[in-house]
Amino acid sequence: MVIRITSTIAVPDSELEERFIRAAGPGGQNVNKVATAVQLRFDAARSLSLPAVVRDRLQRLAGRRMTVDGVLIIDARRYRTQEQNRQDALERLVVLIRKAAQPPKPRKPTRPTLASKQRRLEGKRQRAQTKRSRRPIAPTEE
Repeated sequence: MVIRITSTIAVPDSELEERFIRAAGPGGQNVNKVATAVQLRFDAARSLSLPAVVRDRLQRLAGRRMTVDGVLIIDARRYRTQEQNRQDALERLVVLIRKAAQPPKPRKPTRPTLASKQRRLEGKRQRAQTKRSRRPIAPTEE
């Protein structure tokens, strides 16, 4: 099966690895017996389905979720069932890759307006006046 990310990016199931682990939290006695939490691993560094620019942006976006080897690890333990946690992990992976696939908006350099320059200068004048008024008064010579 193939997971569609965007119109140009699709990740095959073979590139994903799921591990089921015991989850902490609510669940009573069942939580100690059933491995409902899912650890989804995606080797982004060796993935052939991701373009290089998307891979680089994904690495920046993932932060601590990406290992030194370039493996993205998503832990899903929000729900009490294994199937819901699997779906949650897959959705979070898709959202993260979609975010990485969007190129950042280029910054348009702007110039300060005339009014903002005048406000800045007026603030500087007021601060200077405040500091001038704090100076000790020099004794006058008579």
